Amino acid sequence: MNRFVQLHLLVSYPPSNLNRDDLGRPKTAYMGGHNRLRVSSQSLKRAWRTSEDFKKALNGHIGTRTKEMGREVYRALTGKGVSEKSAREWAQAIAKPFGKPKSPSKEQLEKDKLADLDIEQLAHFSPEERAAIDRLADTLAAENRAPAEEELHLLTREHSAVDIALFGRMLADAPSYRVEAAAQVAHAITVHAAEVEDDFFTAVDDLNTGEEDLGAGHMGETEFGAGVYYLYLCIDTESLTANLNGDAALAARALAALTEAAATVAPTGKQASFASRARAFYVLAEAGARQPRSLSAAFLAPVQGRRQDMRIEAIAALEKERADMERAYGGADALQVMDVPGGRGTLQEIIHFVTR
Repeated sequence: MNRFVQLHLLVSYPPSNLNRDDLGRPKTAYMGGHNRLRVSSQSLKRAWRTSEDFKKALNGHIGTRTKEMGREVYRALTGKGVSEKSAREWAQAIAKPFGKPKSPSKEQLEKDKLADLDIEQLAHFSPEERAAIDRLADTLAAENRAPAEEELHLLTREHSAVDIALFGRMLADAPSYRVEAAAQVAHAITVHAAEVEDDFFTAVDDLNTGEEDLGAGHMGETEFGAGVYYLYLCIDTESLTANLNGDAALAARALAALTEAAATVAPTGKQASFASRARAFYVLAEAGARQPRSLSAAFLAPVQGRRQDMRIEAIAALEKERADMERAYGGADALQVMDVPGGRGTLQEIIHFVTR
């Protein structure tokens, strides 16, 4: 595989609220003197790594991101006949290597008696680490004893968790086990100026006959936006392979699954209300050894879509930006294009290109 694989995608979402801020409104960004709609990289990565197709393609190589592993261990131990007191102590000891234990107040414990089994921050557990935890819990239950100190060395660098290899792992209390992300994902932004709109809605009470009250049973307001988004991601294939302990075949599977997910999987926010699922209508893949760069500057001047389909103008702006950059810097990485409006290329050709 080439050292760097870069993917530039264009996708059109109808009215939607894919990624909300703290007020429940679609996230935005100010770029090129205009407001744009935005979908955060965190939202995109979660949608991809939890999608059914991604998990199916990489079955057995997906980690678990949670604060609550201690609860799972506790339930496993008590289910095998360990006393609640011992199970609590042993579960806390097993969870501790992955993060600082929580110190809930008395009131919090009264509401949730297992709150002290959680750790402070989300930790990403590899399949190998989960298997080691399960084996240890089985041993402790069978021998009815507390874990020995050496048995609590559960973290490992020798794992096959593709999502950890791609997106990294930060363990504040065990920095030597951190994993640098092999994939860098930009926030998706609209290629044109866009505003958040408000939708006032009412709901009718089915049992209200209207004899006394003709009013709505409920009134509310929700925010949404629509637009054509530019998404950029870069994968360092050498880092990806190294993160997977040199398993080049698994790294290629990971790259193929990520590419397909980026083109086909939408964030799940408010899908029941807007059914805004969409696939990329344009993918430009680049592969080579040169320093990567985004092509977001193609949209500093917002696409207008006044003369023709906005998709066509967005594609033209993106391809012109790339051509201008190659002219100025010289040379060119290999490329492959899938252009739905233009009838060029397929997703399978893109996947073959990035994994060869």
